[in-house]
Amino acid sequence: MDRPIGPGHGSVPRPGGRIFNLDERAAPGLYLLGWLSTLLGAGILIVAFMSGGGTAAVALAGVALGALSIGLISAAGAQAIQRRVDGRTGYDGPSPILVFAAAVASSNFLVLLVAVGGSPFGLHGDTPMGVLIGLLVSAVVNVGLVRLLVVGTRSLSWADMGIHRPTGATPSDLAVGALGGVAVVYVTAGFALLLSLFLAQPPPQLPQPTDLGGQLITLIAAAFVAPVSEEIFFRGFTTSAWARTSTAMRAIVQGAIFFAFTHVLTLDGSTFSQGVQWAIFAFAVRLPVSLALGWIFLRRRSIYASLAMHVAFNGVPLLLVMALGVSR
Repeated sequence: MDRPIGPGHGSVPRPGGRIFNLDERAAPGLYLLGWLSTLLGAGILIVAFMSGGGTAAVALAGVALGALSIGLISAAGAQAIQRRVDGRTGYDGPSPILVFAAAVASSNFLVLLVAVGGSPFGLHGDTPMGVLIGLLVSAVVNVGLVRLLVVGTRSLSWADMGIHRPTGATPSDLAVGALGGVAVVYVTAGFALLLSLFLAQPPPQLPQPTDLGGQLITLIAAAFVAPVSEEIFFRGFTTSAWARTSTAMRAIVQGAIFFAFTHVLTLDGSTFSQGVQWAIFAFAVRLPVSLALGWIFLRRRSIYASLAMHVAFNGVPLLLVMALGVSR
């Protein structure tokens, strides 16, 4: 005779039942807000994309990104609280991927507001100043979310992420990192040349100004603002979190793949084939520096080492371009 299935009789849980069950949640209100706001934002964003552009589409996109920001930040906060209550070992904070999604939504929301407000004054995203402002907004969001969701939940401290006041070892960290960054520039250049034999190379993602003022602004944006923001988020937070739940090598590789992948999200070719080739090229060409940044960060246990490497890697090519322009 078949055994009855129901409460008290070993009932089989419905697929996804635990996901939407608030009874077992340490922060049910935050968890519910995360789901509802994220789903609402995603739905509105789809409508915005389908609306064909114009003022209405921009307004819908703004509402969608705002809702997504609230939802994803709430979801990350609820996850951190839940993992702490569950006694998760190693790292009990929010998933770096979830925090990154929250950062993308929040950054784009704020950048959209800045773009709408600055457009009458001639501010555009494809200009050196537009790029600098966009990266500054992204940096504030990245660091702010790490402070709120990671440090604020006591999942990791700033010291755990290699972020501390300069010590006696800091000068050597900076020197080793900078020299390593120059070396990786040559490795990447050779690798890019090899890839270009098989794949279409994407256009530069930074503006190419010819005036000195524009070049200096681009240099500040790419060789200072971006490295500081990305090192705090991708090495200080992400790599540190994954290193606590796996081996150092796995954390380095996983972090490198994640970092390289985030740099292809904005590429959009005129054809599907071109877009795929651009994405593969952009992803592959960043793997050497991504691996090197993760390795030197965990090796030196200092954000200064990976930051110096990142600054050198981004800055040296730009300085060479500026020098060649002056010599002509």
